[in-house]
Amino acid sequence: MDPTEFWEQHYEKATSESSGRPTAVLEKFVTDRTSGAALELGCGKGDDAVWLAKNGWAVTAIDISATAMGYARANAVRNGVLEKITFDQRDLMTDFPTGSFALVTAQFLESPVVFARNSIINRASRLVAPGGLLLATSHGSVPSGSWEKPDKCYPKPKEALENLSLDLREWTQICVDNLERFAKGPNGEEGMVIDTVIALERKG
Repeated sequence: MDPTEFWEQHYEKATSESSGRPTAVLEKFVTDRTSGAALELGCGKGDDAVWLAKNGWAVTAIDISATAMGYARANAVRNGVLEKITFDQRDLMTDFPTGSFALVTAQFLESPVVFARNSIINRASRLVAPGGLLLATSHGSVPSGSWEKPDKCYPKPKEALENLSLDLREWTQICVDNLERFAKGPNGEEGMVIDTVIALERKG
């Protein structure tokens, strides 16, 4: 299925309500950083963008889905931070942003349809300013309600980093690891899941 069509259908079936909380990894690694310009790849319903804006960041939030953009914009309005977020609907496979950012974040930028995640994050890494943070999180275990097969094997953290094809001489590795967190599934299921976290700071 065409990626735009897939994600439009996904969000059209979903409620506009969100958790109201940022991604745990984003909060963990960004809370103590000096705010600046941030680029979010795959903003969904906007909770991460709203949290960043509330903490002083000027956010460019990208998503392929117009419906998701509408949900995220309404989220920003409810939280009084609309003027701090630029919502930018685009397909990162064919249309890429420009600029320089103190933070580039890609939280669970994964898809069951054709999607060149590694090359997109590689390209996004070039927009990280000296001293800035590249933060990419992916699933390290199958979460509840996932479209993945229950026995799917995910890359180990070092393999996930290698797959991004970065020149590691340009980066300080803050975290390349699997982190556990407690999560609730779409039907109220509770349990521990594993996140594969890559946090890199560009050398000045």
